[in-house]
Amino acid sequence: MRRCLDMAAQAGEPFAMDVRPVGYVIGLLVAVLGAAMLVPLLVDIAEGRGQWPVFLQSSIITMLGGTAIALSCANGVRAGLTIQQTFLLTTSVWVALPLFGAIPFVLGATDARAVDAVFEAMSGLTTTGGTVFTGLDTMPKGLLLWRAILQWLGGIGVIVVAMVFLPELRVGGMQIFKSESFDTLGKILPRAGQIATQISGLYVLFTLICAMVYLYFGMSVFDATAHAMTTISTGGFANYDASFGVFAGPMEYVAAIFMILAALPFVRYVQLINGNPVALRRDPQVRGFVMTIFVLVILLVVLLEEGVHLGNEQAFREALFNVTSIISGTGFSSVDYMQWGSFAVALFFFMGLIGGCAGSTACSVKIFRYQLLFASIRAQLRRIRSPHGIFTPRYDGRPVTEEVLASVMSFFVFFIVTLGLVSVALSMTGLDFVTSISGAATALANVGPGLGDIIGPAGNFATLNDPAKWILTLAMLLGRLELMVVYVIFTVKFWRA
Repeated sequence: MRRCLDMAAQAGEPFAMDVRPVGYVIGLLVAVLGAAMLVPLLVDIAEGRGQWPVFLQSSIITMLGGTAIALSCANGVRAGLTIQQTFLLTTSVWVALPLFGAIPFVLGATDARAVDAVFEAMSGLTTTGGTVFTGLDTMPKGLLLWRAILQWLGGIGVIVVAMVFLPELRVGGMQIFKSESFDTLGKILPRAGQIATQISGLYVLFTLICAMVYLYFGMSVFDATAHAMTTISTGGFANYDASFGVFAGPMEYVAAIFMILAALPFVRYVQLINGNPVALRRDPQVRGFVMTIFVLVILLVVLLEEGVHLGNEQAFREALFNVTSIISGTGFSSVDYMQWGSFAVALFFFMGLIGGCAGSTACSVKIFRYQLLFASIRAQLRRIRSPHGIFTPRYDGRPVTEEVLASVMSFFVFFIVTLGLVSVALSMTGLDFVTSISGAATALANVGPGLGDIIGPAGNFATLNDPAKWILTLAMLLGRLELMVVYVIFTVKFWRA
């Protein structure tokens, strides 16, 4: 093989990249996913509904498959990855893991078809939260826990991708968190390995605290554990068909607080515990995100009090919970906000396209991109007023390079074009306009519920046709990996050495 590659290189012919390092990492991660299936196996044994063989079989298949992939690629392991291999790895992981993660849904009590199982697993690992399953109230606890585990693993995976891969790949302006001027980690922090360990520890700690608070306010141990996982991951899978509506009351305040915490940059928490008490408060992302929530909640409170005639406390609670859930991309719903009027429906559609902070478990466009967009617009308006002046867009008090601005603008263009294409593709499968446009938006933004009677907060994706489900599955992948990470691997030049 090496001789063939050398001959091709001498002849000046392009040849495919070495995918063995990518396969090795994917194999290891698949094997880890298989080991994670043993946790719901134990829960099924404790529940006594005879579902544990499903996870035993799924675990064996997944661990053997992952081990086989890793061993077959072990001879190609290198000290580092090229930029092409990094792109391929980032995309391939989010393709391989949902395929193996879907196995318990096919073999389990759901008896899911391939399209439904892959949709559910992709929705879990991308922390989208849209579901094709009904009868969640009576579903075996092992399968419910597996859905929560998929989202919890996907949440920490998103943080790693946002911190390590996307800045290196210069995707969608994420390089702003890599450059020396915008050193996200700060000079006071220890080396990268320790930072990653601290972030993982904080992720686990937040989950435990969230579970304990849920437990204190009345959830069962199982519900508290599963919902804590899907809250901190901003995933939104619930154990009930009514989503979070079965926990109406003080529990909504608890969920809102932890959804906000999970949508903030985890690296700022690391800075806090390493002696920088103002890191979180000074981050422009954090200020912008909190202010956006505040404004949206106030708007909805006024609407609910004047238009829907809810009491002050209930109006504030339902507005806070549902706004936080949608803007963070969690996707829990406590009420059918489709009944709040056309203004509220339009508001929920657009707030789903905002998103949380970079470096968090949140999804969608992200606050920092809108801040950079507005900074660029402001600078351009000043240039128009004063043609001879020099005006540079600034972020966090520092100048923003043209490369970063171009990357952000490209992301917005790609996002809008992709949203349009996915919407058209969904409409071609026979879906109505509202379902098509909101389905495309919620999948690309990884939010969860869409709008309308079918996929709105009171519905789910179960009744959609198979082509629509496959389209949405692809859209979830595109949105979670910031679009261009996936698009670039389909270019001819990408595969040239």
